[in-house]
Amino acid sequence: MMSVEGTIRRVNGGAAKLSVAPLEDTSTFKNRAYAALKEVIVSLNIYDQPNEVRLDERQLAQSLGVSRTPVREAMAQLEREGFVHSVPRRGIYVVRKTKREVIEMIQVWAALESLAARLITMHASDEEIARLRQMFASFEEGQDAPHAKLDEYSEVNIQFHQTIIAMGGNGILVNLAENLFTHMRMIRRKTIGEEDRADRSIQDHLAIIQALEARDTAGAEVLVRNHALGLADHVARFADYLE
Repeated sequence: MMSVEGTIRRVNGGAAKLSVAPLEDTSTFKNRAYAALKEVIVSLNIYDQPNEVRLDERQLAQSLGVSRTPVREAMAQLEREGFVHSVPRRGIYVVRKTKREVIEMIQVWAALESLAARLITMHASDEEIARLRQMFASFEEGQDAPHAKLDEYSEVNIQFHQTIIAMGGNGILVNLAENLFTHMRMIRRKTIGEEDRADRSIQDHLAIIQALEARDTAGAEVLVRNHALGLADHVARFADYLE
């Protein structure tokens, strides 16, 4: 996977604009522009931004070192996937989901991930499940608390949920979850440091892993679903920064 870093700059005190590095490889312009822009958007912590983030097609094409056509095509695809939206005579902006939309996404994710957990207990190897526990080795009791290394824990948290879906071994499930999780990744990064979610999160994760190790199909399914719905409840109660 390519590594792309994005920054936000203000222009004349107005809406924020996105800055990206030029593409090193100019093959398959549309696909590479799409991948680069999507990765940058996901990395922006959009829910921490006080203003809308505007995407300047001309500036992005110059930054990426390509013509405006692949950028325009990439923008169209990103708009279909719900990451950006175009406003007539104003431009294209990164989408900030409403509270209702975020909660609905989490509810759907809860259903998908709980199904994946069920499939893991029936089909995954002991070695695959053991790798889930290894993710949290440095955060367990007696080691560094998750809130002490919040950025690191946030990435492990995201990796854990992606791995649960992948380990289910159902290709259709993976495809259904892919873009949904990309949207959720942004809200997970924002919420993990709120209240005491980091500490509670690792306890939930370890309980889920224990149920998977025990091949407790019903228990793993319930634990995964309740963990996701706990995030939905947190958003409903505390995410006042969402409309």
